[in-house]
Amino acid sequence: MTEEKQVFPPSITGKGAAHSGSVLDHAFGTGDAYTLGVEEEYQLLDGETFDLVQHIDTMLEAVSGHELEARINAELMQSVIEITTPVCHSAGDVLRWLTTLRGYVTEIAQKEGLRVGSAGTHPFSLFERQRITAKDRYRALIDQMQYVARRELIFGMHVHVAVDDPEKAIQVVNGLLPQLAPLLALSASSPFWRGEATGLASSRQMVFSAFPRSGPPPRFRDYADYAEVVGQLERSGCIPDYTHIWWDIRLHPRLGTIEIRICDGVTRVEDAVAIAAYCQALVKQLCERYEASEEIPSYHRILTSENKWLAARYGLEAPVMDLGSGRRNRVPIARLVRRTVADVEPHARELGSERELEGILDILARGSSADTQLRIFNANRDITEVARGIADATEALPAAVSSF
Repeated sequence: MTEEKQVFPPSITGKGAAHSGSVLDHAFGTGDAYTLGVEEEYQLLDGETFDLVQHIDTMLEAVSGHELEARINAELMQSVIEITTPVCHSAGDVLRWLTTLRGYVTEIAQKEGLRVGSAGTHPFSLFERQRITAKDRYRALIDQMQYVARRELIFGMHVHVAVDDPEKAIQVVNGLLPQLAPLLALSASSPFWRGEATGLASSRQMVFSAFPRSGPPPRFRDYADYAEVVGQLERSGCIPDYTHIWWDIRLHPRLGTIEIRICDGVTRVEDAVAIAAYCQALVKQLCERYEASEEIPSYHRILTSENKWLAARYGLEAPVMDLGSGRRNRVPIARLVRRTVADVEPHARELGSERELEGILDILARGSSADTQLRIFNANRDITEVARGIADATEALPAAVSSF
């Protein structure tokens, strides 16, 4: 979660060789708008006990020299492996890449007697038993943040969507804030922490909230306002660069993207693809509103944060405020998601991602990964079976995905 990788190839980031002294440098507009990139953080599991294992070095050695090597990376803890897609023009491309990458990582893991799982937290592993990856960035992070960073045994999915103008990107981020709660509810997959059922759909959000510069981003007037704030943090030595700002949604100027970081690690690959399609269509909708000089609704941070809390607590059953309607009564978050899917479906169709967007309705009908984990646990109170279920669902890939 804390290491920054190049999701998009260098060709997209012509002006993206930004450095901390030139924060206004950016790559917005240097590539096609609405292209996608996805990062996923997976759990490395013992093949028999399903506890986390410190085998990232083994995995990286096994993939050395393979054509996918550059897409597979270490993370803060040695029990985590991260994959990154290249630029994808549609959610169908994301499906093919995630299926390829999950399949390859799973194959390598199984040769080493390991399994792979995708969820926001591990059901029972303890952060005290995890080793930190031997990289200067991670050592510096631990030195700076101490216990806050040492307990960061969490896993997420990040979705990048390219935008062609920095001023537009600022307003789109502002417009996406009401979507924090729906995105969290759809991706919620961390109802357990340290072997206990927490009563939350997303325990990961509670763990990560201790990080500085996390949570919903502030609303900026324009790109210059954003650059001034980030520049002050850099000039004062609080952060080395903007990638040490870990908001739920943030600009990534070097890549020319909006990076949506709110999601828990998504267990089923089809659900990850559906959420990517949802993000892509939302960004396109808001960009077109900006281009047409239409109002992009904006709400007080307290209100969007309250809805986010409700989604973390109750998941897809969350009773949230319908901020757009101004109604006094709360409504089921699933109702808001269905309405949003209908609103953005024309945009998804234009992007060639309408089929993948329909997967959002499948999540609503079936429930989230958090719901599935709780069903498994409630059946026999076996926490190991929960971890096994995560691995089984993560590694169950669609057979009928065309190759590249």
